[in-house]
Amino acid sequence: MATEPIRSARRAGVLGSPIGHSLSPVLHRAAYAALGLDGWSYDAYEVDEAGLAGWLARLDPSWAGLSLTMPLKRAILPHLSALSPLAAEVGVVNTVLVRGDGRLDGDNTDVHGIVTALREAGAGAAGRAHVLGAGATACSALAALRRLGCRAPVVHARSVARAAELEAAGRRMGVRVELSGFDRLPQRAAEITAADVVITTLPAGAADDLAALLLRDGDPPAAVLLDVVYRPWPTVLAAAWAGAGGQVAGGLAMLVHQAAAQVRLMTGRTPPVAAMRAAGEAAMAPASRGGPSG
Repeated sequence: MATEPIRSARRAGVLGSPIGHSLSPVLHRAAYAALGLDGWSYDAYEVDEAGLAGWLARLDPSWAGLSLTMPLKRAILPHLSALSPLAAEVGVVNTVLVRGDGRLDGDNTDVHGIVTALREAGAGAAGRAHVLGAGATACSALAALRRLGCRAPVVHARSVARAAELEAAGRRMGVRVELSGFDRLPQRAAEITAADVVITTLPAGAADDLAALLLRDGDPPAAVLLDVVYRPWPTVLAAAWAGAGGQVAGGLAMLVHQAAAQVRLMTGRTPPVAAMRAAGEAAMAPASRGGPSG
């Protein structure tokens, strides 16, 4: 999507519920400071699905864009004037550009964040890949895996019956999704750890019990693991994976790179990735020492 000319004072923010944990304000504010965008502001807003339409109605020309997190990445779709080709394929929007005429255009930078985080961790071509979880982030994971060369990922869903939107996204992308229930994880553990890439899109704590199940044979996992959780970090699964000798990409890396792509779209400027990463790491440091994570 083309970006509009930058103006001196603009607003942006992240919407979701719950939103208190979000690091997005830290990352975007660091970008604005590094870019010298003194008139730009970025804040977090507690907005659920019921309140989304009313909140969007209050937008004015001072707004440049919005970041979206749970549970709004699909709920935003009826409110948009246009979608980028990628967002249309994935069916998930985490970025909204607010145009001067009031139009809201949707895009997806999660795919970029996933791909870049995996490549930083050493992932190359991903002929064999597994995804844990079947929600909105899993749809973005399918598109990321396609970029890495995987056209037939296995998606492990807690409820296979509720994975219709993910299957539809796969069809739009030309990706053949094999759905497998969590009840089959014990039988498929060796297959999962021997893959090229494993992406867990499960919320914080939901994959903790999987560490002992997937790594029970004691061998180093061949797959690069991306755990999209960034707080608390490391997760139980990420720590066990690294402890067993496997490569791990953290949720902060994904978050930084998707936020950097948002900065590029909203400002038209080259994002200062290093400054954003440093700000994110500094904000997470108290949590990693056992302090508060908010």
